[in-house]
Amino acid sequence: MAVGVVAAGLMSGPAATARPAPDPSLTTMSIKSPPGGANVRVLLFHGSAAGGAESPLVNAGIEAIEKIGLSGPADQRFKVTATDDASVFTDARALGRYNTIVFLTGGGDVLDPDQEAGLEAYMEAGGGFVGLHDAARAEPYSDWFTGLIGARPAASGPEKAQRATVEVGDRTHPATKNLPLEWKRPDKWLNWVENPSGEVHTVARVRESTYQPGSGANGWDHPVSWCRDYDGGRSFYTGMGGTVSSYDETDFRDHLRGALLWTNRLVQADCKATITGNYKAERLTQPNQPGLNDQIGEPHGLVTAPDGRVFYIGRGGADASQPVVTDWNDPDIGKGKGEVHVWDPKTKKVTLAGALTVFGNKGGGDELRKVEEGLVGIELDPRFEENGWVYLHYTPHSEINRDTHMAERRVSRFTLDHATNKLDLASEKVLLKWPVQIHSCCHAGGGMAWDSKGNLYIATGDNNSSGFSGGYSGNNPEPNFKGVSFADARRTAGNTNNLNGKILRIHPEPDGTYTLPEGNLFTGKETAEGGGKTRGEIYVMGVRNPARISVDKKTDVLYAGWVGPDAGSPSTTWGPAKYDTFAVITEASNRGWPYCMGNKQPYRDRNLPDPSKPLGWYDCDHPKNESPNNDGLVNLPPVTGNNIWYSPQGGGPDFPRDENGVPSYEQDEATYRLPWLKGGGQAAMNGPVYRYDAASASDVKWPEYWDGKWFVGDFYDADQPRNAVLMDPRTQGDGGLPVHSESLKKIVPVGNEGIRNLMGWKFGPDGALYVLDYGRGFFTSDSKSALWRVTYTGGGPTPAAGQLARKAE
Repeated sequence: MAVGVVAAGLMSGPAATARPAPDPSLTTMSIKSPPGGANVRVLLFHGSAAGGAESPLVNAGIEAIEKIGLSGPADQRFKVTATDDASVFTDARALGRYNTIVFLTGGGDVLDPDQEAGLEAYMEAGGGFVGLHDAARAEPYSDWFTGLIGARPAASGPEKAQRATVEVGDRTHPATKNLPLEWKRPDKWLNWVENPSGEVHTVARVRESTYQPGSGANGWDHPVSWCRDYDGGRSFYTGMGGTVSSYDETDFRDHLRGALLWTNRLVQADCKATITGNYKAERLTQPNQPGLNDQIGEPHGLVTAPDGRVFYIGRGGADASQPVVTDWNDPDIGKGKGEVHVWDPKTKKVTLAGALTVFGNKGGGDELRKVEEGLVGIELDPRFEENGWVYLHYTPHSEINRDTHMAERRVSRFTLDHATNKLDLASEKVLLKWPVQIHSCCHAGGGMAWDSKGNLYIATGDNNSSGFSGGYSGNNPEPNFKGVSFADARRTAGNTNNLNGKILRIHPEPDGTYTLPEGNLFTGKETAEGGGKTRGEIYVMGVRNPARISVDKKTDVLYAGWVGPDAGSPSTTWGPAKYDTFAVITEASNRGWPYCMGNKQPYRDRNLPDPSKPLGWYDCDHPKNESPNNDGLVNLPPVTGNNIWYSPQGGGPDFPRDENGVPSYEQDEATYRLPWLKGGGQAAMNGPVYRYDAASASDVKWPEYWDGKWFVGDFYDADQPRNAVLMDPRTQGDGGLPVHSESLKKIVPVGNEGIRNLMGWKFGPDGALYVLDYGRGFFTSDSKSALWRVTYTGGGPTPAAGQLARKAE
């Protein structure tokens, strides 16, 4: 067909205006659409603007791509023609014979305006393009070619080849799916003037901490290979291939082979999955009517039903116009409403399903006047569609003791009427209950999740004050109210006989009771000197405030995040700064609090008679609970290192250690192993692992690219994480670091008009991401409190099935 061709847009400036205009006779060319055909051919262009001898990369690249074309299944082979004659780009008939054009060029102004117009017409007709390394330096005056490549190299950068680690984040694209998660190889690594991520689909990044990137470094997000559907065709670029030896590497050839399979139209691939413009974030709920929580309570968690309904809870805080009772002599002290709302995708309406009277409407003021109790967790029964059972984790106001400042936390089962979206509050079956102190804030936890075997996981906070320890280990044994400690997490999180500061695992039974599955941390029958005891419900101990947990039902791996203490910097006396934490939990374990944090970094012990004086460092491999407030075992399970931790100074802080394994805690000696993370005011908010459902007909589901990626975020949206990370299954259970991370902040929007205060996020059965924004106050709901949905609008893989090339026999 006839394709109209417009000469490439030229950048302004003397160099750009010096180029002659294209020949008017070439403004229209006849190019078969799409170019190439069943007899697949590749044109390898190696013309260079530089004088002198040809680069040795050319012969190495030609030989490698020729061998790639001759290998593999017969229906994926192709022929290669190499040329340095740029006039081919003005011969529309000749150019139209090729499925892909490969640029293996030393850069510079290698095409005149007519030739570039021919390349542009070729792409508009549905052609394929692969750029290798210095191809990013070609056509320096052309905006259109910049878009084709995706990014331009910075003037400064390393000149010599260096060995580095490539993080292969795309596990579905044919160019990367067979590569190692962490691909270690030498090359000449380019820095970029502007980071193209979000405008292109990045399939691999180079980890700057593994080489010397020079003054033009891009930081933790340093793309090295990417692709995009561009101007009617398909473009793939890799910054690798800058050394002759690259083309002898089996993995690098596999990388090129996958890229060429896609650009040749021999296979489909998704090069749109991480492009920001392909996602839509919409607010589903409206602001509450004045004085009411008709749309949303104080957001505190959500869950999606199989039919698409979204259930979300309000902890207990009313809107700011409502009174807050803080007088312990008043019978209504802290009384609030823990609300369950339902958003229905069919009607787009919200129903208030029910409200529990909770101890939870209490906030602000000093340590003794705020509280995080209330309605803190929700889950739906695995057979919810049949039985309507809803599980709620809450603190009933009816059970508080105003004299002792004690309360009861419970997990109860209620029945929902599917027809009316109303909870029958009289149907309550109390599965599990335990005591909590409510004299001093904080840390209620609250998250719940199911595994594939019908086991229910319940996250509980350490029920401990944030004060009295200088922001370091919450291990001060002295403060108490009427004999109950409220500043010693060894009473709770570090206590084998206490359900606080844990992740519990039980198996609910139809009659409202529960049994204990095998494989929990304790059986409940262990004893020790002094009559120590355990609780068989404990699956994980040593967590501080796990507000959100999730289970990947494909693997039954548990994912959790919890908030750290308040110290803004490390102390050579007391230990690490505040570390907010995320962990992949593959088996029952002790995650360390209040003895150790991060990758097994110990705190200093303290005890009576003078808790202000430091004692020895805790032993993370052999922790002991020697608190006077402990009624469990003294000898505890060894601490398992966590996968992600971050402080105000950065992500994954680590220090040199002495002969006893104790870190120096000298801030200027710290290294940061997770450079994509930084905190400040921080509150870890664990998210789901996405699982792509190929059988789903949903047109808003997130692409397969995200399958298996773990979403980690923070309540705040400044420098804190909102990332999708990829774990190595071989190391994740023992504290292995993520092998790849990418920011979600342009997809899950930040800022005052976006989702600024992340309070929960889960994927629905439609494959869309549902997100709660807490709002802009604390212990209340306001006009920014909202349920959001983030959907994918980019369409399926390319090329379309009807445009795939068919090899001739």
